Amino acid sequence: MNFAPAARPIGCIKTVFRHARQQRVAQRGLATAVEAPPASQDALTIRQRIDRARVEKFQVYSHAQTIQAPHPEPMVALQKQQIERLDPTGARTRLFCKTLPDSAKVGDVLMVTGKNGDPFPGVLIQIRRKGVDTAIQLRGQLMNTGVEMWFKIYSPSVKGIDIVWRRPKRARRARVTYMRKPKHDMGSVDHLVRAWKKEKHSLSSVSRQMSGKKGPEYQEAQTEKEEKSGKIGKREKRRKAEQSRKDEKGDKE
Repeated sequence: MNFAPAARPIGCIKTVFRHARQQRVAQRGLATAVEAPPASQDALTIRQRIDRARVEKFQVYSHAQTIQAPHPEPMVALQKQQIERLDPTGARTRLFCKTLPDSAKVGDVLMVTGKNGDPFPGVLIQIRRKGVDTAIQLRGQLMNTGVEMWFKIYSPSVKGIDIVWRRPKRARRARVTYMRKPKHDMGSVDHLVRAWKKEKHSLSSVSRQMSGKKGPEYQEAQTEKEEKSGKIGKREKRRKAEQSRKDEKGDKE
């Protein structure tokens, strides 16, 4: 069987479409770009003409050159100046420094004491280092409820920051937010705070005892200082005056 006659009409349609496509491309190539007519003065309204004439009267001056050279990094210098003013000793800067081994790390238990005297102990969740706006986030527990608070270390309302307990192993994350889950939550840290206060009190009492136990050389030096300053003479006069008063009372009786 011969199928050529059946396929011939389809071939004719394809040929017609091909010729039409070529003619369309030729017409498109003959097109030229039309330039926009220039904006004439007649296209503006009366108010626009008045505004343009008013603006043209103003004289525009060039930017004057400054004698003082600009600072290369003004914001860095400003933050450094503010940190020096808020932390003159540099203790809090060293407390949260990355390079120092004794600095506070994520996972340690800290206690922040406010200006009003209310302490807030908690686990250090994360440290946000932003210059003078450096802040720490602590997670504690109040009335069996987890509480998280942010504290700015350079804020004048923060009186002191103490390290209560150090994590035995270094945390492998910069933010230990997984401690919010019940599986990893430390809960209340009051027992750690009590142990830290007890140890601190014992160390302070031992230091006071050691300072009170002075040798004979120290006592002699103190006596010489009192003699030079005249304190011993004043004591003797006071003692004699008290003795004379007692004698007078005895005579009257």
